[in-house]
Amino acid sequence: MADDKNLEQEPPEAAEPKGVGWHLRQAREGKGLSIEQIAAETRISKRHIESIEAGRFEELPGRTYAIGFSRTIAKTVGLDQADVAAMVREEIQDDRLRERQAGNGSGTFEPGDPTRAPGGRLVWFSLFAVLLLLFGIFFAARAWFSPAAELPSLAAETSGEVAQNGRAGEGVPQISPNSETAPVDAAGPVVFTAEGEVWVRFYDAQNRVLSEQTLKQGDSYTVPADAVGPKIMTGRPNLLAITIGGRSVPRLSDELVTVQDVEVSAQALRARERPTPVAAANAAD
Repeated sequence: MADDKNLEQEPPEAAEPKGVGWHLRQAREGKGLSIEQIAAETRISKRHIESIEAGRFEELPGRTYAIGFSRTIAKTVGLDQADVAAMVREEIQDDRLRERQAGNGSGTFEPGDPTRAPGGRLVWFSLFAVLLLLFGIFFAARAWFSPAAELPSLAAETSGEVAQNGRAGEGVPQISPNSETAPVDAAGPVVFTAEGEVWVRFYDAQNRVLSEQTLKQGDSYTVPADAVGPKIMTGRPNLLAITIGGRSVPRLSDELVTVQDVEVSAQALRARERPTPVAAANAAD
């Protein structure tokens, strides 16, 4: 009978692995803090904090943000930032390895297996692409090496225009001054343009979010003219080109580094252009 009772008992459940998100949640709850309080203190959105605590790092904008946000949360809840960052890197690496293994499965290509050979459509498409490439090379070479006599003489046209106008230089369009040397319009709009995929958050002096989004290549964001003390937070300032009234100004950083609480009003950005008295004195020496 005793053996029958032992057989009827359910086997103990395997302990669920505890990742870095579980440790962050336990530390937060141990301090009696809510996700909303962590979001207000770190300026990280509630959605991102929930994703980190659940271990869903793929929902974040990228690997850099996953590590940076986790370090910030760890500092707030009293955990070691370096240990947390190392755990995040390890979990992301493990997830990618499992994805590759799941994607490969048993579908690896075996040499000599006719069932896995490229299909006929793929072969014909490859041949068509090669023919297009050869035609393109042929016509490009023909245009490049064609006799110069077939092209109109630019020098003759220019001399004729000068003779018709009566004196050299008259009627020739004048080159406008370099826009880089033109003064910045302090009242002009401040525009951030992405030169790659980059997550940004803009907020004002009262910590009210003006915009939080992931800008793609070529996307732009114009800071509202009525924003009071507008600031920015991003992990890729080196991918953000800045203009004030259409004139380029230096980037916030040329390196991949997280910046936050940096004021991006026209006055603040212009102040970054001017060298400090100490820097000017050192340059003079």
